[in-house]
Amino acid sequence: MTSSPVSRVVYNGKRNSSPRSPTNSSEIFTPAHEENVRFIYEAWQGVERDLRSQLSSGERCLVEEYVEKVPNPSLKTFKPIDLSDLKRRNTQDAKKS
Repeated sequence: MTSSPVSRVVYNGKRNSSPRSPTNSSEIFTPAHEENVRFIYEAWQGVERDLRSQLSSGERCLVEEYVEKVPNPSLKTFKPIDLSDLKRRNTQDAKKS
């Protein structure tokens, strides 16, 4: 039985100005968690950069929005929330008590 090579994402150890865990929070984030968050953040920044470049240059679609062909009926009433706003409200509520 032969094994095929598996591609992996390797962190190069370089720190940058991407989001960090809050220092005044009671939550503790492991280095692996922070690395995952940083990877997702940087990947999303790349998608947004490609989309902006695509829109400004009028070039062929590199980035597409995924739309369900058959929407899930149980999600019909789903309303997205602003997580930043929710966190801000929770922080304000915690300060009041």
